Amino acid sequence: QFVESGGGMAQAGGSLRLSCAASGFSINMWVVNWVRQAPGKGPEWVSGVNINDYSAYADAVQGRFFIYRNNARNTVELEMTSLKTEDTALYYCVSSAAIAWAKARPPEPVGGQGTPVTVSQ
Repeated sequence: QFVESGGGMAQAGGSLRLSCAASGFSINMWVVNWVRQAPGKGPEWVSGVNINDYSAYADAVQGRFFIYRNNARNTVELEMTSLKTEDTALYYCVSSAAIAWAKARPPEPVGGQGTPVTVSQ
């Protein structure tokens, strides 16, 4: 449904921008969330944007990460700044009926979903 890209390696304090792309339909019709899963840990909701462009963030990334829609590219992007080593994880995007649902029960990634982010000191 969605395809993630933009992950990679960065140094602490650096920035990366992730992209969640939709193909064949308008992503603007969907509530889109970014979720991450660090090695050996469960999924953690990171951020979400609803169809009215209301956005929300986990406390761990508030003020450092920014989610926004790019209508021209039919994507939802996650700008990650002031990266920390604890941001290292597989990042993936998921839809939900409401941001609160994904926040309460972030799903596991499936079938090769996601883009890896590694932050080094």
